[in-house]
Amino acid sequence: MSLYITLRQLSIFEAVARHGSISRAAAELNLTQPAVSMQVKQLEDQIGLKLIEQVGKKMCLTDAGQELRVHAARIALQMGELAAAMDQFHGLERGMLRLAVVSTANYFLPERIAAFTRRYPGVRISLAVVNRDSVLVALAENRTDLAITGQPPQAADVIAQKFMDNPLVVIAEPGHKLANVPRIPLSRLAQETIVLREPGSGTRATVERYLSEHRIAYRPGCELSSNEAIKQAVQAGLGIGIVPAQTIELELETNRLAVLAVEGFPVMRHWYVLQRSDKRLSSAAEAFRSLLLEESTDSDLIKLRPGDRWLSGAQAELKSGY
Repeated sequence: MSLYITLRQLSIFEAVARHGSISRAAAELNLTQPAVSMQVKQLEDQIGLKLIEQVGKKMCLTDAGQELRVHAARIALQMGELAAAMDQFHGLERGMLRLAVVSTANYFLPERIAAFTRRYPGVRISLAVVNRDSVLVALAENRTDLAITGQPPQAADVIAQKFMDNPLVVIAEPGHKLANVPRIPLSRLAQETIVLREPGSGTRATVERYLSEHRIAYRPGCELSSNEAIKQAVQAGLGIGIVPAQTIELELETNRLAVLAVEGFPVMRHWYVLQRSDKRLSSAAEAFRSLLLEESTDSDLIKLRPGDRWLSGAQAELKSGY
């Protein structure tokens, strides 16, 4: 059987299969819905099989469609390998770098991207800022070259490299009754309402795991989709929060938030840059990964509260319960 199908048709079909939607695939590919539908129809005609069927209001892949999706994803990975190989001949005079990062990385990543673009002005950067689950999906589906998250997956097909400290601290409004207590037992958190990130957030997963390990039952408050929203909720008196220290420097300087001296905190996490183990990185991706790894973790200083001395990540970890 001869198949006269194009890479473009496979790429469009893969997007439709991944999203389960013609409209969302069209939006990702910057095409019209009729154009996407036409390409899928032409692909079905070339193969001679139905690939997609409508079940009620839901679009589903047929058995043939499921099989084609596996091969389309494999071919997309190979085309990425080819593009990376060809990029080596161009060096870093041009190219594309795709990054998928968790939202908290926005507090430090722009400086790194700016440093990268100064070195390599010909490289274009595509940046997706989403939660941890979405970052890992983008990596698994080969829609990003590198991913940045505070909690790498336990997967053999992912290479995770630590490049910076990411301590979590407990915050409250400055007028909170615990704000000036010099040492707060960890068990005291059971009496407080804690404003949380949404399910799928790496910060939330770490907090829940840490409190569970210490057998602390807490009162959950609002579930919010960003650290900015958590800071606003805490300032409004809706509860205490647990956030990365990098996100609150401005609020500490302006005395809009206070860090509570809870025993066991800061909880030390780290930032990781991830790549697929089976993916050959382009020159641009390799250069950006190297830039991140060049920077020493110990040189990243976190100021825990106004008036306190600056602590390195290593010192903050040793000063747990500070």
